[in-house]
Amino acid sequence: MREEEKIFSGTLFAPGTPELVAIKKRAHLLSAAYSDTTEEEVDKRADILKRLLAAFGEGSFIQGPLFVHYGTHTVIGHHFFGNYNLTIQDDARVTIGNHVSFGPNVTIVTPIHPLIPSERRLMLDENGTPKRLCYAKPVVIEDDVWMGANVTVCGGVTIGRGSVIGAGSVVTRDIPPCTLAAGVPCKPIHPITEKDSMVYKPDVLGGCRPIPEETSNGGNG
Repeated sequence: MREEEKIFSGTLFAPGTPELVAIKKRAHLLSAAYSDTTEEEVDKRADILKRLLAAFGEGSFIQGPLFVHYGTHTVIGHHFFGNYNLTIQDDARVTIGNHVSFGPNVTIVTPIHPLIPSERRLMLDENGTPKRLCYAKPVVIEDDVWMGANVTVCGGVTIGRGSVIGAGSVVTRDIPPCTLAAGVPCKPIHPITEKDSMVYKPDVLGGCRPIPEETSNGGNG
């Protein structure tokens, strides 16, 4: 089994294997190139993301700087917004849905290392060869999720559709759909319901009003 296939199977793999190092070096160079662009370089940015990621949906935008570890393991849906300093360490697959928004300094990390120090240094692979090994778990962020600044999402987590993750949270477990969650570790606070509508915040509306659900396109604005 190839090392990349081991990642996807959830078993131990050797991140220093030449085939994986080559993928990562390419992604790091493309990430650096994207980080050196300006917002006015629309075509250049689009070309870099097309080469860097497995998919990048229509109407999506990443502010930059940007760091992506593998790139080809990440799928981003339509109308995504990623603010400054987005980091995606996508050893395992990372799937981000449509109409998802990230605040500054969001980090997604999929690799997991052994807890025993000696096992972090070296283990024996299936051929008995000493190697530095780890494993990784995928991350899924479903449609219409909003994550505040400085959120970290760990491997193996699914964040349910329509949920909001408070700033500074560390998400180590699944978050149900339509839930406000926050904390270290991140925990559900309460379900998001109609009572959370901006309609009930007249002091900040300033003459604005929500678009009726049936006509709303869910744009990030």
